[in-house]
Amino acid sequence: MKIGTDGVLLGAWTPLQNNPFSILDIGTGTGIIALMLAQRSHAEQIDALEIDAQAYEQAVDNFENAPWNDRLFCFHAGLDEFIEEPEEEYDLIVSNPPFYSEDYKTQNQARDLARFQDAMPLEQVAEAADLLLSENGVFAIILPFKEEQQFLKIAAHFELYPFKITRVKGTPNAEIKRSLLAFSRKEAATIFADELTIETARHVYTPEYIQLTKDFYLKM
Repeated sequence: MKIGTDGVLLGAWTPLQNNPFSILDIGTGTGIIALMLAQRSHAEQIDALEIDAQAYEQAVDNFENAPWNDRLFCFHAGLDEFIEEPEEEYDLIVSNPPFYSEDYKTQNQARDLARFQDAMPLEQVAEAADLLLSENGVFAIILPFKEEQQFLKIAAHFELYPFKITRVKGTPNAEIKRSLLAFSRKEAATIFADELTIETARHVYTPEYIQLTKDFYLKM
């Protein structure tokens, strides 16, 4: 599967101010977010979780060929299976979960798994973050903007509170399409919220997007 903008955004945007020792990437796909966080952080343990066999194999290959291969490990399992017997906590949990809750399926089961919420309901992602997040940990997720308010309610139920929100649109005149959300176990006195525009025209990136992602592109 090709690398999507959502994964790049989350990997570059996720706050690291708590200097995580351990990181979990839920639904890693090809491993892009875990790899970006290995590049950005000094975390010594970066675990990734992927249910789809082909994506899992691709992530393992990517991890083995990375300069940080001693810090990266991929589990071939579903989230429900992974949280049955949680063995440890993580200082940072990230997820670029399946989107498209509409009743629409393609003929490609692997792509459907990656794109549809029935493979990983958002309630389950929030529950996993609550179960696995350390006391001072950070949980970061990217969602369709239309899911933001509902997910904030779900997170609050698990006593996860937002402290940073960035709403993303493709071009200056486009509608907001994505929400980047970062949570902790403590309620923030103020929530830092801003907007990010990716392009001013086709392949003409904004200075803000370039600043955020330039460390990860060969050409930008």
